Amino acid sequence: MRHFLELRDFDAERLTAILDMAAALKSGADAPKPLAGKTVGMIFEKPSTRTRVSFEVGITQLGGTALMLSSSDLQIGRGEEISDTAKVLSRYLDAIMIRALSHKTLTELAENATIPVINGLTDLSHPCQLMADMQTIRERLGPLENQIVTWFGDGNNVANSWIEAAALFGFELRLAGPEAYHSPAELIAWARKKGANILLMEDSEEAARNATVLVTDVWISMGDEEGTRVADLHPYQVNQNLMSRAAPDAIFMHCLPAIRGMEVTADVIDGPQSAVFDEAENRLHAQKAILACLFDKNF
Repeated sequence: MRHFLELRDFDAERLTAILDMAAALKSGADAPKPLAGKTVGMIFEKPSTRTRVSFEVGITQLGGTALMLSSSDLQIGRGEEISDTAKVLSRYLDAIMIRALSHKTLTELAENATIPVINGLTDLSHPCQLMADMQTIRERLGPLENQIVTWFGDGNNVANSWIEAAALFGFELRLAGPEAYHSPAELIAWARKKGANILLMEDSEEAARNATVLVTDVWISMGDEEGTRVADLHPYQVNQNLMSRAAPDAIFMHCLPAIRGMEVTADVIDGPQSAVFDEAENRLHAQKAILACLFDKNF
């Protein structure tokens, strides 16, 4: 049994196998039903559009049953130990996907579960999103190792998973933002030790130069205080000026939801170089592949 908690828990070969399966599933060439007769519980401590719909549809298409569980439906909403919840759900379900407020909730659930646990998002990482992003880049631009990716803005949970992806797939990653907003130094150090080419940059125009992928996320996530964030991050808004400095065939990516006029301008996210809706669709295919591989005894 394996969990899917962080990209760094896998080597590039296994993650590439997941991406290859995702491409096959998307093409319609393969229609396995590895979840036939199985039930996957989906715990949501944070609301979602893409995670909820893509997982529920994907589980159904793989032959399984998806069971939606909000925190208000469970005793953890009233203080039950996560370990107890994990042990009980392991008796009922075949796998658990959780979208958690705290990464600690995810790890404690996985440590006590006897069935696969999938990280649907925590405050520290978003690995399923990154698998969809890697699939999108391969479709639009080709081999991952040939890319120059620039992340603009806050070093949040999605940025953290981009750092892990850079270490595993070998693309150059530029992190453009104020020093105070950078991802954890220990994570960047880990990635560099793995051979990742990661550049910390404060000049947004220089960071965009010749990049093949420009990517950002909302500046104010659920639970964040606005404070000075908008003013601090405004120089890192992805707009036509930055897109013009990127490679001619560069694409724009965003995990959504987006706030047009804040982290990205409408003419970029709705323009011809935007890949955001391919990216959103690929959540379905990438997550189906993750589920299929977790139920494959040979994976």
